[in-house]
Amino acid sequence: MKLIECPRDAMQGWHRQISTNEKVDYLNALLKAGFNTLDCGSFVSPKAIPQMADTAEVLSRLDMSATKSKLLAIVANQRGGEEAVVFDQIDYLGYPFSISETFQLRNTNKTIAASLELVDGLQELCIKNSKQLVVYISMGFGNPYGDPYDEEIALRWVDELVKMDIVTISLADTVGVATPDVISRLFSTLIPAYPVVEFGAHFHSAPHNWEEKVAAAYKEGCRRFDSAIKGIGGCPMAKDELVGNLSTERLLDFCVDHHEATGLDLEALGVAQRMADRIFY
Repeated sequence: MKLIECPRDAMQGWHRQISTNEKVDYLNALLKAGFNTLDCGSFVSPKAIPQMADTAEVLSRLDMSATKSKLLAIVANQRGGEEAVVFDQIDYLGYPFSISETFQLRNTNKTIAASLELVDGLQELCIKNSKQLVVYISMGFGNPYGDPYDEEIALRWVDELVKMDIVTISLADTVGVATPDVISRLFSTLIPAYPVVEFGAHFHSAPHNWEEKVAAAYKEGCRRFDSAIKGIGGCPMAKDELVGNLSTERLLDFCVDHHEATGLDLEALGVAQRMADRIFY
């Protein structure tokens, strides 16, 4: 199982400003826990997401000397990508490609067509700088805006991304609307159809329905899951009320139940969890 911890997603909409020192200490603690990847920050407009304005400084102060974790940073435009690729610490650039026109405009001030062009530019930028682009299909299971959605629409946009040689695509349940049936049908179609692509799941969910979502994706072969300690976070650009992330603690319980190795240092994880108690209050 490939576990992607998302402190950026947890912090970006938090109601109080988290200090740079707190972010550095928290990320350094998470680096010791041994997650495959940390979604650690974003290079986006500080006016849109003020909590992430210090990402560059945070990155410069991380201790990468004794970790196996890789770092991912979210970008929303070409300029953000160019700012991100100069950091040797960063392995992945993540781009939220929404298949809801309303949300794409709201989140990145672009149409879907313009967003697709940007993906092409970011892919070229990543190749030139020895990075890898991870594309998130936001609103991948539906949207609350009344924009057209069905599974064929989702599949068609994935096909467009695969044509650009994107090899890591994560389906994002941005506002928590995904049902197990839709999750199952999408992953059961995509994973066999594109064997060179790693498909992941980024679920936002309430405490009562997280397991059915994870189980549906897992049953169809998904082994890449995003989560956040204590299930904190969500996308502040999506709705007025944040829908929490999939809880890392619950995902770990799922791994135990299904005999999936995580490779985590549980003692180091406990330190990070106690730190989260102090940060997210």
